[in-house]
Amino acid sequence: MPSILIWYRNDLRLHDHEPLAEALKQNSQIVPVYCFDPRQFGKTAFGFPKTGKFRAQFLLESVANMRSSLQDLGSDLVVRIGKPEEVLPQLAKQSGAKALYFYREVASEELRVESAVNEALKSLEMEVKSFWGATLFHPEDLSFPMKQLPEVFTDFRKQVEAGSTVVPMFATPTKLPGLPNLDAGRIPTLEEFGLVIPEKDERAVMVFRGGERAGTARLQEYFWEKSLLKSYKETRNGMLGADYSSKFSPWLALGCLSPRYIVEQVKAYETQRIKNDSTYWLIFELLWRDYFRFILHKHGNKLFRSSGLRGVEIPWQQDWKRFELWRDGKTGFPLIDANMQELASTGFMSNRGRQNVASFLTKNLGIDWRMGAEWFESLLIDYDVASNWGNWNYSAGVGNDARGFRYFNILKQAQDYDPDGSYVQHWLPALADVPAKKVHEPWKLLAIEQQRFGVQLGVDYPHPVVDLAKSVQRNEDIYNGAYQNRRR
Repeated sequence: MPSILIWYRNDLRLHDHEPLAEALKQNSQIVPVYCFDPRQFGKTAFGFPKTGKFRAQFLLESVANMRSSLQDLGSDLVVRIGKPEEVLPQLAKQSGAKALYFYREVASEELRVESAVNEALKSLEMEVKSFWGATLFHPEDLSFPMKQLPEVFTDFRKQVEAGSTVVPMFATPTKLPGLPNLDAGRIPTLEEFGLVIPEKDERAVMVFRGGERAGTARLQEYFWEKSLLKSYKETRNGMLGADYSSKFSPWLALGCLSPRYIVEQVKAYETQRIKNDSTYWLIFELLWRDYFRFILHKHGNKLFRSSGLRGVEIPWQQDWKRFELWRDGKTGFPLIDANMQELASTGFMSNRGRQNVASFLTKNLGIDWRMGAEWFESLLIDYDVASNWGNWNYSAGVGNDARGFRYFNILKQAQDYDPDGSYVQHWLPALADVPAKKVHEPWKLLAIEQQRFGVQLGVDYPHPVVDLAKSVQRNEDIYNGAYQNRRR
């Protein structure tokens, strides 16, 4: 019996999976495959590990869960370490495959791999069929062609909400045919990629386990057991604790959760519990995710250039000394340092935290935003190429939806979102005894106060790396000069 290879990538689930659903119609053997591509464990342009230990651990767990789920249905996941353009032709020959099905990607690195796979399979005269996935809306279901995708999110949202529909999910299989006579292979270890197992940090907001099973369990907990969806809009800007937001993003990033599954559950919640601004807002956030992916599909590598989607040639600094202070959470500004230390210790950071640290890097330090984007790429367990680079474009003021030189007032943000200092004290033990009204501005502590609160500036906690007001003014002048030059 001929077989069909299902090439898994960022779609590690059984539910709502079009390539799998399509293969099941063909009355063929199905060979699910995952390739650990060594290129994904190399270095970024600025020399960071491309897939750091937190991301890699979450990936390994997700692949292991995918294998377990397939085994439960009578199949298995074939795992290989190697370049897909070399691995897939070998498996095709070994299994007598007549076709390869997969979800296509939108970023240049992934597209180059797809092109190489297509080229490598030509001599085998196989059918190679790719599908659009990852987004809530399919491009064919939009009320406009991709070439006319609005350059401003609000315009996109209004058009989508007025004239586009979300198609139903693909059915989840209950049984699968067994593998042909193939060695399923083993799942590699972190050590094989030169990485160490992350140490568990008790301060982490929650334990993130990779895989479809853990993702659906988180949704069950957040929606149905704790009924937290009804207050999502009010709590989503928190920074401390497990339940201020849904935390679905890591599972969305690897495709362990389908966005359509989430929306289906939101609609059920609205029917059975309550429909309000919060239930709408979760779908609103999924629309942002769609938008970034469509923007990357439309504009391609512009998203990764220093000048960004707007083409603003800002003379960014590549000041490694200051970058490392930012990276290590030693800037002297507690809100920034706490968030960066959380990221370094857990591979996760709140959305509010991400906006603040990105603003500080670009608008206060004037450092090349791509360095920050690559550091996030290395560490974040929910790294998604389109969302990460799209958000960094926006933060740096070079995105298509950016509105000039906008920055976050770090002290106001701290007072608004951490008024009692509980978040910064959670991550910065040196400030544990500083009163709430002083903890966000430790540089103002008198010598006697430092002694009283057990913190010596310059020893236990660093002095500020910049003057907030002066640094913003300096970088605003640079930005405005570059923008004026762009318009000449």
